[in-house]
Amino acid sequence: MRLSRYLLATLREAPKDAEVTSYKLMARAGMVRQLAAGIYDLLPTGLRVIRHVERIVREEMNRAGALEVSLPVVQPAELWKESNRWDEYGKELLRFKDRHERDFVLGPTHEEVISDLVRRDVSSYRQLPLNFYQIHTKFRDEIRPRFGLMRGREFVMKDAYSFHASQASLDDEYDKMYAAYTRIFTRCGLEFRAVEADTGSIGGSASHEFMVLAESGEDEILFSDACDYAANVEKATFRRGEGPIGTLPVSGMAEVSTPNLRSIAEVSNFLGAAAQTMIKTLVFETSDGYVLACCTGDRDVGEAKLKNAVGAAWAKFAELTEVEKKFGVPVGFLGPVKFPGKLKIVVDRDVMRLQSGITGANRTDFHLQHVVPGRDFQADLVADLVTARAGDPCPRSNGTLSSARGIEVGHIFKLGTKYSEKLGVTFLDEQGKSAPMLMGCYGIGIGRTAAAAIEQNHDDKGIVWPTALAPFAAAVVPLDLRNDDLCTAAERIYQDILDAGIDVYIDDRSERPGVKLNDCELLGIPYRIVLGKRGFENGIAEITDRRTSTMQEVPLGDAAHYVRERTPNTTRSA
Repeated sequence: MRLSRYLLATLREAPKDAEVTSYKLMARAGMVRQLAAGIYDLLPTGLRVIRHVERIVREEMNRAGALEVSLPVVQPAELWKESNRWDEYGKELLRFKDRHERDFVLGPTHEEVISDLVRRDVSSYRQLPLNFYQIHTKFRDEIRPRFGLMRGREFVMKDAYSFHASQASLDDEYDKMYAAYTRIFTRCGLEFRAVEADTGSIGGSASHEFMVLAESGEDEILFSDACDYAANVEKATFRRGEGPIGTLPVSGMAEVSTPNLRSIAEVSNFLGAAAQTMIKTLVFETSDGYVLACCTGDRDVGEAKLKNAVGAAWAKFAELTEVEKKFGVPVGFLGPVKFPGKLKIVVDRDVMRLQSGITGANRTDFHLQHVVPGRDFQADLVADLVTARAGDPCPRSNGTLSSARGIEVGHIFKLGTKYSEKLGVTFLDEQGKSAPMLMGCYGIGIGRTAAAAIEQNHDDKGIVWPTALAPFAAAVVPLDLRNDDLCTAAERIYQDILDAGIDVYIDDRSERPGVKLNDCELLGIPYRIVLGKRGFENGIAEITDRRTSTMQEVPLGDAAHYVRERTPNTTRSA
């Protein structure tokens, strides 16, 4: 590529609304431009990176035996109503009507569409298993689109869906996808972890997220220092104690005045009690109504864990003003004993280990002491509700959990029959009986992977691409365009690298040397080959490694060979 005939729209300053490093650098490097909130133009440089990610993904999905398809972005509402997600999915589902007043959506995902395809064309166990994938545009109407390609409304995703006649077959395909994802992100040059995760709105029985480790990551992951256990904080568990907590009450339950004391810290200090002996009580709103959730005072209830415990489609903390208005008790004085509302009481396991506890009395400025779970209130459900944290004991070994930030770039699910039963995706087994197919679902954010790579690989000069993702693996930079012999040598090096199938550009613009060198560093080009007047006179090219910032003088005739040796095949153009 000749930069004199290329749109290299670099900027000195990032857009004022840019919040994260990846968006700042992608905008400055001329890779993206915002068209509307969460919707971006991909410029030539940005598209080259996206195509590199897509190529690696496509090669590994094909290697794993998946079949590529292309499914419509526009989807009829009838399918979403069949799966019950027309109402469940929420406002992220962009709905619209065509000229005939028929309801449609812009697809945020394609479980319904692929299920409809399979139920029409697959009917026998002999045709299974099957795994279909696509690399396609999605649209989710995020309430707060931000962070550039990290969280846009319109984005490119690789989504795959597998169909099986047995659990063993699904388990085997899940393992294949896990291995394929590991190869994909390894080839992309990323430092990542696969962690156990909540299945979220997609549903299913099991899932793993693939997290690129970066301080700017939106997600917290916990991992053991003694084994391979790792999980998203929403899913993570920890090894619990088995003995009782606290001491037996010296008397029966008693009310105590706690004027203007609402928080766990305030009440525990006032009463001289450990936070662990407090019974924290919270009201949650779920898809199935309100529930009362309890945990010990030193812990927090996780929304995802509560949702899963009660089998709801979603769960969230109830608004404080709504709780007081609905139940007549200010938050901070809530308790499970004679709660003024017929709500299901869901408690964390450690609450049931309390010998006696302290909780709100369900009236302002009062708490209850010597509360014994099982004696003074009954739990409708006991489950793992609390959020694990760094320092907790590992659930699978004698290790301790540590914390890191991560950016989710891939997610795999065992869906089971959640969609096949609702949508009638069935097959005839060996006995001729009809049964629902088991499904798996496997997604990768293409643009998100590129952005995550920048979050993990940058410095004060710009992007430091892993070679496999760089828009160009090498740049040839002649500094004196008035010297015909120097330019001829630069052209020869450029052509030799190009003939080797390696992505390379030659900076033949009439720009100052500083501009050329700064643009090369901003773009994160792995190998910069500079031909300056003095070096050229000595038959030397200066080759700088972007990642290490080391420069090596190489004979002009060896420059192309130097780059070829250090550029993996995965970076070469098809």
